This record gives sequence, C-alpha cells and structure tokens, in this order.
Amino acid sequence: MTADAVVIGAGVNGLVAANRLADAGWDVVVCEAADEPGGACRSAEVTAPGFGTDLFSAFYPFAARSPALRALDLTDHGLTWLHAPRVLAHPTPDGRCAVLSTDLEGTAASLAAYAPADAAAWRAQVALWERVRDPLLEALLAAPFPPVRAGARLARALGAADALRFARFAMLPVRRFAAEEFAGAGAGLLVAGSALHTDLAPESAGSALIGWLLAMLGQDVGFPVPRGGAGRLTAALVDRLRSRGGVVRTRAEVDAVIVTAGRARGVRLADGTAVRARRAVLADVDAVSLYRRLVGDEHLPARLLTDLARFQWDSSTFKVNWALAGPIPWSDRRIADAGTVHLGGTMDDLTMMSAQLACGLVPADPFLVLGQMTTADPGRSPAGTQSAWAYFHLPQSPRGDAGGAGVTGRWDGDDTARLLERVERKLEAAAPGFGSLILSRDTQSPRRLEDQDSVLRGGALNGGTAALHQQLIFRPVPGLGRPETPIPGLYLASMSAHPGGGAHGGPGAMAATVALRDAGPAGPVRRRASAAAHRLIYAGPVASPAAPGPDSPGPASPGPANESLSASDTSRATRPKAAS
Repeated sequence: MTADAVVIGAGVNGLVAANRLADAGWDVVVCEAADEPGGACRSAEVTAPGFGTDLFSAFYPFAARSPALRALDLTDHGLTWLHAPRVLAHPTPDGRCAVLSTDLEGTAASLAAYAPADAAAWRAQVALWERVRDPLLEALLAAPFPPVRAGARLARALGAADALRFARFAMLPVRRFAAEEFAGAGAGLLVAGSALHTDLAPESAGSALIGWLLAMLGQDVGFPVPRGGAGRLTAALVDRLRSRGGVVRTRAEVDAVIVTAGRARGVRLADGTAVRARRAVLADVDAVSLYRRLVGDEHLPARLLTDLARFQWDSSTFKVNWALAGPIPWSDRRIADAGTVHLGGTMDDLTMMSAQLACGLVPADPFLVLGQMTTADPGRSPAGTQSAWAYFHLPQSPRGDAGGAGVTGRWDGDDTARLLERVERKLEAAAPGFGSLILSRDTQSPRRLEDQDSVLRGGALNGGTAALHQQLIFRPVPGLGRPETPIPGLYLASMSAHPGGGAHGGPGAMAATVALRDAGPAGPVRRRASAAAHRLIYAGPVASPAAPGPDSPGPASPGPANESLSASDTSRATRPKAAS
C-alpha cells in the first residue's frame, strides 16, 4: 500500500495532522495499533451499564479554543460541546470556596470572599487575556517554532513595555504570581490547581503561565465536554478525515519506520506489511519510542541518543471511575454545580504534596482532580445518578509512601487497594455519605493506564515533563523546537513535541504544516537548511550521560509514554515493552 503520507497513531494529534494533509489533497493513511482510534481521547461503559466514562482526557478547554481544531469545523461532523453550570470549584479548609465560572461577575464575587480587592484583580487578568488571547494561542498552538508572525502580533498587542513584563510573568512560579497579583488565597488557588494538571508545583518556574492559561480558558470558554463522551471528539475527527478520502487502519501496529538512503519512506507493520509514503511519515507517538524503537540507533546522531537518555517523563497517575447512585453530597453546596473539582486545600498544602512527589514519595494527602461528568452532560448516566472520576499524581518510581500505608510502586492489587482507600477517605471527608452512593467502580493504576495506551508511559499524561527545561527549543531534546527530525521526511507530531500535552492538536497541526511546506516549491531549500541545522545541533563530542533517574528512559529504554486528564492527547500506536 502506498500513500502520500503515513501517520503513526490515531490520537488527536495524529488525526489533526491527517486532516490537514487531506485538506491539501494528499492521500493519507493512519496506522493505529489499538482496536479503535482515539488514543487518550476515548470513552466506554466500564463501571456499570448506562454509565459513560471518559477513560483518559475528559474536559477540553484547549480544544474549544485551539486554532488547529477550530479550523476543522468539527460541529459539522457530530461534535457538540456541553458545559456544567460552573467550571471549577476549589474549596478551602476555612469553609470558603473559590469558584470559576464563565460568568465573570460570578467568579469575581467568589474571589472577593477571600479579599474584596481580588474581584478587580481577577477582572484585570481577564482583560489581559482578552488582549493577548488570539495571538498567544496562535503562537503556542498553531505556528511552528519560532512563531514569527504570531509573536509579532502578540508583541504589537502588548507593546514593548508590557511585552517585557509578560515575558517575566511567563517565567514566574505560580506562588510568586499569586503573591504579586492577589490579596487573598482564592484566585491563586484557581491558578495553582490548574497548573497541577501538569507536573508543575507552585514553586516551579513557568507554572504561573500554564495555570493562568488553563484558568483563563475556563473563564472564557469553560471546561466543555463532548456530548456523549470523549470518544465523540475522536469520532468527529475520523468522520471528517474519511469524508476527504483519508484511511484509518486500526489493529495496525507499527513495528518500524522504513528508512532508505537516509530518508523515511514509510512504515513496516507488525505483520510484515509495508505501507509506503511518497512524501512524509508523521509520528503521533512519544519521542523515545519513535527514535529508539521505530527508527533505531543506527540512523540517528549519537548526540541525540545521549539527549534522549536525559528525557524526563512527567508524573505517574492513579485514576478511579465511579458509578454513583446520586449526586455527590458535598458539604459545601457550591461545589455541586462545578464540572471539575480541585480537592487540595491551601497553597501550602499543594506545595507539601508537590515536595513529596519531588522526593519520590507517594503523597500522604494527594491533590485530587475530580470530574462530575453527569453534571456537565446529563446523558452520561441514568437520571438522578452521577458518573464521576478522580485522579492524582504519583512518582514514576516511588521510593516510599508518605502516607505510611506501604504503597510500593508495584501497582499491584495491594497498591491499588491502598490508593483507592486514600482517595475515597478524602472524598468522604468533603462529602459525607459519598461511600454509600457507590454502585461500582473501575480503577486505573499507572500500569493499567500504560497497558490501555502505551504512550502513557508509567501513567504519564503529558508526553514528558512540562518544566521549562523540556519546553520550546528543549522539547523533546535540545534542538529546533520543531517537528522536523534528523531523518528527512519524518516528523514528530505528538505531545512529546512543542507545544506539549493537551488535546489541542497543536503538535499534529504543526507537523502537517511543515510537511506541506517541505513538499512545496521551496522544499529542497528547506530540507537542506533543516539538515544543516541538525548537523550543527548534533555535531561535536558526545558526553556520557549520568545514570538515568527514575523519570528518565535510560539509554536503552524502548519507552512507550487540565492539559491533565482533563486535557490530554496520546495514541497507542505502538505496543508497550518491558521497561529496561
């Protein structure tokens, strides 16, 4: 079989890339190892009949504003967005509750309960967002790096003086940002909790921008969900692609990228079938799996392999899905109307929890992100009931359990039972009687998450840490921050590439844009320039990397892997192997 382009993986990024190429008139084949497309954008009835569960990502603020997805007009292909009455609730131990709403005055009133001045302070942040939103999102999610045109538009929107201050803000830890901008605790918690959808602690550089983006998107478009489940977003992308002649092959596990005369020429499937690519191969798989397993060391610069040994995954994840006999009986009724709930206490509590993670300890009192799915989409469960889930982060390789229950990191039945008890005890404290409503449950340990989608390495949701040392020109390794790889004709189109995790389609759209440009009239010049840049980046002596840490893939690891589970996007394009 031969096509203009082969896309490895039918996650959101892979399907966005395929649609962009099909719109340009290319023949496109998408190869997906799983039984169905979607990667981490899938839904099923796993708790009880009639209770729909989003298996991975669930809420989609980035998707609702993403230039890449909005350009595809997916409403014409069956996608309908629904919203909970309130976006987000973060209760605090003193009995107050910070509530984010698409109604600006509602959010402002909530934050004024912590400090009257914070109503105006939040309005000022929203005014800044409205000023920079379009060029900022274009620069982050739509334009291949460096985003020259979008960056120029952003600079014009800000002006020279404010551009410098915005750049400083983008580097701030969320704790410092909150201290500078707000008088009370509530507003900072909305931002800090949003940043913790990634692996960024309140003291992490850059956590203010990540949290601010998610909070401002929530203020702007809410945290919408697809009517009928996360799988409806995937279904709309697949339907659109097929309407333009694209092909999606499931149960088509890619075993290798075919490299001939130094160029990617297609892929070989696990059954030995070759799917040839006349123009490009785009990979919606994590960077480590792509380079170390699908391409192979013999085709890659030694310095790239050294850099890959330093690649850092984000935190692991433990998730519980429930079928509940009724709505969650929150002690604070303000929580009941929120689609997303943050149970994490104060800023200091978030810092302590993050410090335990940084020390390799399973948190004693985890920060829970909880989704009330029937509140957002009444069709997710029978009338009067609730389909809900919650997740929290864990170390990739725990060294101990700060909670003293002996969680080992084997992620076996005993670990699952101990973590489940920790989650439900915390929920019972916030919602007395919660336990009595449980009809059934389904648990997803880090091991099971990876088994369900091999790109979720150890339960990592974002294709690598969101920390500054692995963003922009450092993502996935020091380089150009672009989709091109050292193999001509091969493009990285997954969340391991800039701009990272989240169901926004940015990496896929950028990879498709660059592939189209490389195939155009200026293609030979562009390809020579890319080859020269890669030679420069990977030239010189190769330093021996230090022994890999628990979050690194190691020099011979095959690797497979809100926005968080409420904003994640991956694809099970390759099956997992045992970690080295």
